[in-house]
Amino acid sequence: MTSHTVVARVRRLAGTRKVGHAGTLDPMATGVLVAGLNRATRLLGHLQLADKSYDATIRLGATTSTDDAEGEVVSTAPVDGVTDAAIAAGVTPYRGEISQVPSAVSAIKVDGKRAYERVRAGEEVVLKSRTVTVSRYDVLDIRRGDGWIDVDVSVDCSSGTYIRALARDLGADLGVGGHLTALRRTRVGTFDLSVAHSLDALAEEFTWLPIADVAAGTFPRYDADAEQAAAIRTGRPLPGLKLSAGQTAMFDPTGIFLALYEPHGPLAKPTAVFVS
Repeated sequence: MTSHTVVARVRRLAGTRKVGHAGTLDPMATGVLVAGLNRATRLLGHLQLADKSYDATIRLGATTSTDDAEGEVVSTAPVDGVTDAAIAAGVTPYRGEISQVPSAVSAIKVDGKRAYERVRAGEEVVLKSRTVTVSRYDVLDIRRGDGWIDVDVSVDCSSGTYIRALARDLGADLGVGGHLTALRRTRVGTFDLSVAHSLDALAEEFTWLPIADVAAGTFPRYDADAEQAAAIRTGRPLPGLKLSAGQTAMFDPTGIFLALYEPHGPLAKPTAVFVS
């Protein structure tokens, strides 16, 4: 299921056309996808969603055309000589700030066209490396089968990190090839599985996180008085109001979330207003 399909399902369940999502999931992946409804779609772009967590399974012993199980196997290699210690040592260079070449079958645009579209059209795609941060890369379990080794890992990383590329590169470094067979995103920013709902559960009872709760849980909070709230509703700057660096969630005296403001010299100015 693609992220676009999920959005379409949520539109039907919520009874609104205005649904957006933040952070596309690969079709083979499961886990957390943050969606916004109605005016909350505008909040998605302001949320701090750069850090993500994944649980994944890397299969060593085979390389595929897509770096995951959905592609064709293009080469295999015996894994008899790959020890647990070698696997543990193999992930070490991929912790911290690293240079990573994304999978060729990705949504990155090359001359205005998605890389995966070019690959499917038979073109050879070579993407440039990019700097990403992998703050945690833990080996959880190692299982051995007939001609393969499955490695369960848990990863915390910055936005733009490709877990498929981690699988590919580990296999290449060990000399046996590798690809991803399972991927589950367990966290996006402050949103994790504990606040997530399956589509089946939403079909039974459609629940959501109120925009005010998300704003208060993501940004510093400022409770405006009635006069300030009237100015905020129309997006007027607030003189003499000292806010912390970055964006602050502004609330009226009744607890309604009004806007995001940030400091500009002696003024506090809006970056987005959510009520009128």
